[in-house]
Amino acid sequence: MAENSPTPTDTPAARNVPRAASRVNRPLGGRGPEERTEGTTSIADGVVAKVAGIAAREVAGVYALGGGGARAFGAIRDAINATDLTQGVKVEVGETQAAVDVTIVVEYGAQIQEVADQVRARVAGSVERIVGLDVVEVDVAVDDVHVPGDEDDDDESRVH
Repeated sequence: MAENSPTPTDTPAARNVPRAASRVNRPLGGRGPEERTEGTTSIADGVVAKVAGIAAREVAGVYALGGGGARAFGAIRDAINATDLTQGVKVEVGETQAAVDVTIVVEYGAQIQEVADQVRARVAGSVERIVGLDVVEVDVAVDDVHVPGDEDDDDESRVH
């Protein structure tokens, strides 16, 4: 450059036009807890299904999740330490809402309607609290009743 040439930061355009802050080099501080950082969040259906599956398994009286075939595959997965926490759970996830379908096996002696109501409440509460989506519907299908000592059921499919 020539001796009298202005440096790039000395040009009138550089002095008068504020530079936009880079995405990663913005100054820290000044942001209160009520302010959110810019960006988007996408939550996979599998995340919602896993949260719902864990919540349903926590309800007393739930023996297992899923229908007969799913439980058979689940027992094989459990044997190789690859438990599927979404077994027996189907979800439909929108931008702000979710709907959940859960298939359960109830322990003999438990009040089926009460167990289903508790599953519905636990799943809705967990998904809303952990994932942050409004749960518009939780459908519970009771596929079977587990009778202790029943040879058709494998103890490895038990959730408790």
